[in-house]
Amino acid sequence: MKYILSTLALGLLGVACIPQEPDNRTISDSMVHNTLTEQEISDGWELLFDGESMEHWRVYNQEAIPAGWVVEDGAMVFDPEQRNDQYGLDIITKETYGDFELKLEWWLSEAGNSGIFYHVIEQEDKALYWSGPEMQILDNENHPDADQGVDGNRKAGSLYDLIPAVPQNAKPNGEWNSVKIVAKGDVIEHWQNGEMVLSFDRSTEEWKNLVAGSKFAPHPEFGTAAEGHIALQDHDDLVKFRNLKIRPL
Repeated sequence: MKYILSTLALGLLGVACIPQEPDNRTISDSMVHNTLTEQEISDGWELLFDGESMEHWRVYNQEAIPAGWVVEDGAMVFDPEQRNDQYGLDIITKETYGDFELKLEWWLSEAGNSGIFYHVIEQEDKALYWSGPEMQILDNENHPDADQGVDGNRKAGSLYDLIPAVPQNAKPNGEWNSVKIVAKGDVIEHWQNGEMVLSFDRSTEEWKNLVAGSKFAPHPEFGTAAEGHIALQDHDDLVKFRNLKIRPL
């Protein structure tokens, strides 16, 4: 079974020639963060975080931003020590998006775990990960999840528990990693630190079979929405985000 899933993942990825995007490298700390250039504004980009306010975000199935999510030093931070014994405080964008290009940077504490979700549907009695696919955020060197799953499909950049990120180019904990997610129709791309690490097509039989053989199978809404929220995960670990911007396509 491991070999079959690995072959399927490679087929979905199309990794024979991995595209690279020089202008999507991790942004230098010497540059101004959480802003848009004139060209980005002209191209239709919108900030999801301006370095000061979380006005574009709220908790999944709630209207407010609770203790735990804070703004510190120009980053949007989930700090489990500040959450007042509340758990599962995943946050979503107030707006929904269909076809889009999303960019952001993330920083993770040692042995940390988090995730970026998209096309999330709010369901009162279900967690957001039963509808929205997840781009994994993980300290690959120190978190046990890195060695679980199949062929590394729980490591950073992967489509969590389904398709591994190839190449696996995540930086260690304590360093900033850049991300781009592109959704156009049924085709989704994950980019990490300037390289496309996976691509999949939700209209194919390969995709449907992959989901049918996974833990997501009992949830027919998983990965099917043409439009939904962007989400960031409370996984009980310190995680930071900056330069969050989106461009509807």
